[in-house]
Amino acid sequence: MTLSEAIVLGIVQGLTEFLPISSSAHLRIIPALLGWEDPGAAFTAIVQIGTLVAVLLYFWKDIFIIVAAVIEGILRGKPLENGDSRMGWMIVAGTLPIVILGLLFKTEIETSLRSLYWISGALVGLALILYLAEGKIQNRLKKELPLKSMADIGWKEALLIGLAQSIALIPGSSRSGVTITGGLFLNLSREAAARFSFLLSLPSVFAAALLQLYKTWDIIAAFPENMTNILAATVVAGIIGYTSIAFLLNYLKTHTTTIFIAYRLVAGAAVLYLVVSGSLQP
Repeated sequence: MTLSEAIVLGIVQGLTEFLPISSSAHLRIIPALLGWEDPGAAFTAIVQIGTLVAVLLYFWKDIFIIVAAVIEGILRGKPLENGDSRMGWMIVAGTLPIVILGLLFKTEIETSLRSLYWISGALVGLALILYLAEGKIQNRLKKELPLKSMADIGWKEALLIGLAQSIALIPGSSRSGVTITGGLFLNLSREAAARFSFLLSLPSVFAAALLQLYKTWDIIAAFPENMTNILAATVVAGIIGYTSIAFLLNYLKTHTTTIFIAYRLVAGAAVLYLVVSGSLQP
């Protein structure tokens, strides 16, 4: 990988990590279209450190309040005493499904599931499910039924959205896409679903990045250019990712997810056509 390729992939990661269109799919598709080698699942996981830092910076006040409440609750012997401490433990509980399934299907995630057939199918399939979730929310709004805010998220919502997050192990599904979809099905507002999605991503993204750094450190450290490329991609991903978070949260205050549904359908169909026609190797 050259430095310019790393920067391009960092931009792609930052743009697509938080939008419900799948960063893992784009980090697989764009190199294939440009004739570059697949950067691999390890590169994807490590570069997510940049977007992880973007979430930490954007939500630092929320994160500080939640962590402080969890620590205070533990010290007082009342870990579930208030809403902020409960939110912290719900994020932990919601992370368990993706950790367990990620370890169970680690080999498939890094190999066979990176096939462009799987990615195109995930892009289209999750677009259709998001369409159904969006329809459900619009029907509630037409009937003037209330939508849930962050304060209304309970154990049921956290666990079910956490289970939905595990679908993101399939490249092309999108972590933010599946968690936002899960939130919409549970009657969260679009903005609340997106905010919880970003907070829920923190533990699993951090753990995956550390694991891949540990496993591949010898390769990374063997050549200075490897370190430079990964660092450049990570920094660029963080900068672009921060703006993507701000954009999506503001966008969802007044817009539906229709544009993302349409994009996923077109992208998935286009990738499948290119693979079937022989223009791309699966």
